[in-house]
Amino acid sequence: MERLESDFPQYFVADPVAIVRVDAQRLYVVREGRVKREFPVSTSRYGIGNQAGSYQTPLGVHRISQKIGDEAPMGTVFRARVDTGRIADIVTDPRRTPEDNITTRILWLEGLEYGINRGEGIDSFSRFIYIHGTDEEGLIGRPASEGCVRMTNRDVIELYDLMPYGSLVVIQ
Repeated sequence: MERLESDFPQYFVADPVAIVRVDAQRLYVVREGRVKREFPVSTSRYGIGNQAGSYQTPLGVHRISQKIGDEAPMGTVFRARVDTGRIADIVTDPRRTPEDNITTRILWLEGLEYGINRGEGIDSFSRFIYIHGTDEEGLIGRPASEGCVRMTNRDVIELYDLMPYGSLVVIQ
């Protein structure tokens, strides 16, 4: 936490910070230096990486740049960050769906580290890296996404409410 505060003072929000552990497929909400909430997640099935078009999850320090879906019903399907008016069928067995929908809430991440997750060809914001709900809930807890951090729909609503705009998100 001290590194975040010293390296990113203009973005540092001590309470809370989200830490995504790719190796554990978990997201931890940290407040006052303590884990206050833990969620299972799914990062990329293609591994970690920062290149545009790689479909990999980028590492490093990010901030929540935009929050989308404030009052959308659970399961709402988003296309290009716009509410389609459709509600997805949520699959709880471990299988892929034909559409691989982004559902319920979107926390759009902006990379803060030039050369790591910010800059031409590697920019997390330009790559549309989100934390979001999914219709493939049965795959949560294992790498399954195409770069984003997926959560169950109930969990992403809780996280959305816990994390203010501008909060730091560290993917490691």
